[in-house]
Amino acid sequence: MKFLLVGGLCFTATTVINYGLKLTVLHEKPVTALTFATIIGTILSYVLNREWAFQSRGGRERRHEAALFFGVSAIATVLNVAPLGVSRYLLHLQVPEVTRPVQELADFVSGMVIGTLIAMVFRLWAFKRVVFPHKDVRPRRTSRRSGPRSAVVHHEPLRVRQDDL
Repeated sequence: MKFLLVGGLCFTATTVINYGLKLTVLHEKPVTALTFATIIGTILSYVLNREWAFQSRGGRERRHEAALFFGVSAIATVLNVAPLGVSRYLLHLQVPEVTRPVQELADFVSGMVIGTLIAMVFRLWAFKRVVFPHKDVRPRRTSRRSGPRSAVVHHEPLRVRQDDL
């Protein structure tokens, strides 16, 4: 559920950035606008997924985990923008072949809906399998009833064997 909430927030951020770019400086380059917006959404996604959605999962050194996260996200970015490229450049759903409203609807459905769904399924699988593979290896943040600050429950560090990588 947390993964879906993070995804919803990142989807909203990506949509706002995408259309902000498409309607201003990148109006002739919709795939570039969506790619840039997806990269910004990915950075937001990393912070929210690591610190909230997958906060107790991990098992890797932080740099290694970040490299895997952004590697998986690079693949997901390609999966996300591919349907938009197909819509625009293979199916020619762009002005002057279609009207502007049809173009914009096709862009939204192909890039923001279909592309996002494909990338989301891939990310969920890859995050659990590759990036954050082990459950309950990082300290969980729990709130204390007696004080205003959060307590951190400490666990012994996980020893990852070479065979697990």
